[in-house]
Amino acid sequence: MSLLGKPLSYRATRRDARYRRLQSKFYNFLERPRGVKAVLYHMIVFLMVFMCLSLSVFSTIEEYEAKAGIVLFYMETVVVVWFAIEFILRLWSSGCRSRYQGSIGRLKFLKRPFCIIDVTTIMASLVVLGMGSSGQVFAASALRGLRFFQILRMVRMDRRGGTWKLLGSVVYAHRQELITTLYIGFLGLIFASFLVYLAEKDVADTKFKNFAEALWWGVITLCTVGYGDMVPQTWQGKFIASFCALLGISFFALPAGILGSGFALKVQQQQRQKHMIRRRQPAATLIQALWRCYAADEHSMSVATWKIHQIPLPSPQTSRVMSASFKNNASFVSRLPTIRRHKSTSLHSPAPAPAPHAKHRYDVNASAENLGELHTAHALLNYNKMKCINTRLTNHDRQQ
Repeated sequence: MSLLGKPLSYRATRRDARYRRLQSKFYNFLERPRGVKAVLYHMIVFLMVFMCLSLSVFSTIEEYEAKAGIVLFYMETVVVVWFAIEFILRLWSSGCRSRYQGSIGRLKFLKRPFCIIDVTTIMASLVVLGMGSSGQVFAASALRGLRFFQILRMVRMDRRGGTWKLLGSVVYAHRQELITTLYIGFLGLIFASFLVYLAEKDVADTKFKNFAEALWWGVITLCTVGYGDMVPQTWQGKFIASFCALLGISFFALPAGILGSGFALKVQQQQRQKHMIRRRQPAATLIQALWRCYAADEHSMSVATWKIHQIPLPSPQTSRVMSASFKNNASFVSRLPTIRRHKSTSLHSPAPAPAPHAKHRYDVNASAENLGELHTAHALLNYNKMKCINTRLTNHDRQQ
């Protein structure tokens, strides 16, 4: 019975849980590919799209136009049906997310950029297939160019956008340097094109007929493309072109070096962060074991507010165990930077007597003796564990 006195339907609850679980599996498989099966599926989709684009190229060649057109028609049919079913599964499985539940949520899912691309390419492919299987139709149809957008689906293999985030972080981190170099390079382009235009505009049969063509020459020259379709003919134009090319190329090449060094530094920073995350847990365990080892010493004068080792070891047997356990590591404990405070009546007042209600904690000799032995064994175990972890960290640093 529920809180309202109504019977609960366990079968409906189980059925709904299985339904949600199935939706979640399909959504993670299509939208968040992880594992070998998901990666293989998306690679197969990429190969199918690439084959369609290759056949589209071959359909424009006269020698392969007929054969490529027939194969392309059947290939397009399979791809369109495949992507239509996949799109329906994506739309259905999006209901596992709270933001995409209901009709309004489905509309939000359809408004995503990649969903718009999917709908556009599927509709364009259906129109092209409806017009016929002729190779000329595939080659000449303007809608056929929309099939190129299918290649953008493979960009979604990086669901979390790690690649684009890395690129954006590098550009943002070096935005000042990039803006400076681009600004100086743009000024160099304008001045070089204008000076060459002034030197070459009055020459007979010149190709620098206007400033726009001079700008084209400046872009091709400063970007080190060098088509050779436009060259200065006068010695004034050649001198200006040589001087501006030497200065302009240096500024146009700087952004590539800045981005390259930024990528290298970012990758190094990510590797350092991963290394620190891997060492965080061993370091925390080492610090904890070190504190327990120090707190287990009966001569420790720590003033910490929380002390698990508050009971001295009254029996001779436990005293011998403690002296034997800390005989070898006394020098290690003495190297700790903690200040050992000696007992002094002038500085410290005597410890107050335990409260009556706490008598069963601290005044029972038998329990104190057993607890002291247990703490001693625990401290020895933690000290050995600490030495093992320290040895592993040292070997790891040497390997690095």
